[in-house]
Amino acid sequence: MKLIFATHNNNKLKEVKSLMPHTIELLSLDEINFKTEIEETSETIEGNALLKARTIYGTTGINCFADDSGLLVEALNGAPGVYSARFAGEQKNDHDNMNKLLRELYDKTNRKAHFKTVMALIIDGKEYVFEGKIEGKIITEKLGINGFGYDPIFVPDGYNKTFAQLDSETKNKISHRARALQKMLEFLKTI
Repeated sequence: MKLIFATHNNNKLKEVKSLMPHTIELLSLDEINFKTEIEETSETIEGNALLKARTIYGTTGINCFADDSGLLVEALNGAPGVYSARFAGEQKNDHDNMNKLLRELYDKTNRKAHFKTVMALIIDGKEYVFEGKIEGKIITEKLGINGFGYDPIFVPDGYNKTFAQLDSETKNKISHRARALQKMLEFLKTI
């Protein structure tokens, strides 16, 4: 089966490719020469995932999927949420985003947060949505060099290391994206 993963994010692409079975030929947007940045104009994570998948399927006619993720922090009423990538501005800078989040949580004792990923799959024009979540907390400083996004300040429940301190194999087994992807892959086995 051939599937396009509607992303320009090489970190996401690498993470997903590591989990993808060999029976699926995964194509990136760069591989199909789709250079345009798809604007995320929805006010929900699910809406943005669907928007990206619909854009690629509508342009190529090839089965595809897209994801959108967000970090939802309890003390900030779910922020940054759908705006996670642009939390500190349109430049989408991971360090600026983390620094802003740490400033906003500076005097907060409730550090609970969760990552959420929604994967939108389009097969032969039919849409399917899969969600993955992982609970955890935001720590007070950046630790670790692996991963991307908010990984250096997020410690998943049941662990004493940040996502950025975990090896990629461990993170890819437990992450929100891995959980959504596993649901999607299980579904693909049925069609």
